[in-house]
Amino acid sequence: MNKPLRRIAIFCGLLVLTLLLRDNYLQYVRADKLKDDPNNRRVTIARYATPRGDIIVDGDPITGSALTSKTGMNDLKYKRTYKNGAMWAPVTGYASQAFGATQLESLEDGILTGNDDRLFFRKTLDMITGKEQQGGNVVTTLNGAAQKAAFDGLRKQGGKGAVVALEPSTGKILALASYPSYDPSSFAGNTNDDAAAWKKLQKKYNPNDPMLNRALRETYPPGSTFKVVTAAAALENGKYTSADEKTDSPLPWTMPGTTTQLKNEGNIPCENASMREALRWSCNTVFGKIGSDLGNDKMLAEAKKFGFDSEQFTPVRSSASVFSDDMNQSQTALSSIGQYNTAATPLQMAMVASAVANDGKLMKPYMIDSLQSSNLDPVATTQPEELSRPLSPENAQILQDMMRTVVEKGTGTRAKIDGVTVGGKTGTAQHGVENSENPYAWFISYAQLPDHSSPVAVAVVIEDEGANRDDISGGGLAAPIAKNVMEAVIDSKK
Repeated sequence: MNKPLRRIAIFCGLLVLTLLLRDNYLQYVRADKLKDDPNNRRVTIARYATPRGDIIVDGDPITGSALTSKTGMNDLKYKRTYKNGAMWAPVTGYASQAFGATQLESLEDGILTGNDDRLFFRKTLDMITGKEQQGGNVVTTLNGAAQKAAFDGLRKQGGKGAVVALEPSTGKILALASYPSYDPSSFAGNTNDDAAAWKKLQKKYNPNDPMLNRALRETYPPGSTFKVVTAAAALENGKYTSADEKTDSPLPWTMPGTTTQLKNEGNIPCENASMREALRWSCNTVFGKIGSDLGNDKMLAEAKKFGFDSEQFTPVRSSASVFSDDMNQSQTALSSIGQYNTAATPLQMAMVASAVANDGKLMKPYMIDSLQSSNLDPVATTQPEELSRPLSPENAQILQDMMRTVVEKGTGTRAKIDGVTVGGKTGTAQHGVENSENPYAWFISYAQLPDHSSPVAVAVVIEDEGANRDDISGGGLAAPIAKNVMEAVIDSKK
């Protein structure tokens, strides 16, 4: 071979080598990044080329798939459909051809589309037999009757709000409702109508922000429901050892380092009241002084045991609830009655009630029971996991008894259920500049059956901007919803 030809051959060889290197780089190094690139249209086409698997509640699908209209330039074959979409949106999230996916639809997209590596055997078998690829299913822990009771209660109330119900012994999420809500079906496609529906739901155009998952992502001042955490701190740190021991709670009580007296709501018997009576009457002075006496460090440590200051993953992420550090005594006093900087998600306050009901053991909350292949073979199953122990069993039972008094003859009587022991705590949390806005109504509770099992713990929060300020209370607005949710869970187990 003469010299010019040899140079051309070497040059061509180098070009081929470069192409091979580039090809391998794309296939093995950048494959995952390209696969997840939102601009990669082939990925979107593949995602909607076959029906998605379903999200399951009580053995039945709450989702589906429908053939997309062939009008226009849409090259996506199927789109997502939802049953009672608005009721289930806080659980499912959405899967939209135009706007992507969120929550379970996003987190378990691999299972639902059939592309998850754990479905490799199923995919290979379908390929060999020539069967169309099918997605797997996500089986949830949700209780359909409890979810309906929660959503209907919020809708009837008419304001904004959220409900979370947990199974204390396992951490299973039984209900997760947020109101106002949205129907994911309304923008599941890729048409002008879908785009218009999406636009109407955005906070910029809809101040009610229906796409906000208030059960997991919104934090509120928990008000007097936080007194359950303060009572737990008092018991766990040995400040008081029983529910009926008199407390050191003068009336009036001036917060340390200030000239400001901490006020109670109305003329109620709070002077040196026992913790049982203080919880029953919701005495700010008693629990504010307990928090101040214990100090920021001990209150923070107890709050963290209940889950405060940490995000929760259910697997959908929940915002971290807040109990501040580096507070002085008066700030700690206010935080210990659920005011100042203290803020909690409805999930967090359900966790508080759940830990008390479960004899002091807090279980990690979760909403996926199992994952299935398209032929219903199990792919993965969630095992209950202990998160922490905020209370000893003995102290948990003391606090259970205190919460029972609240429902039997205190501020939570509207949560009573015949033949069932119910414990609870009301809360009316102030907010706005100088507490100028209507307060939030809270109620947390648990139900205990005659066999001493506790099948459900609930947290309810109501934001009702249109209500008369004097009519807003946790016992009046939130407790009846909690009662209906607890009854739904109990009835479903009969």
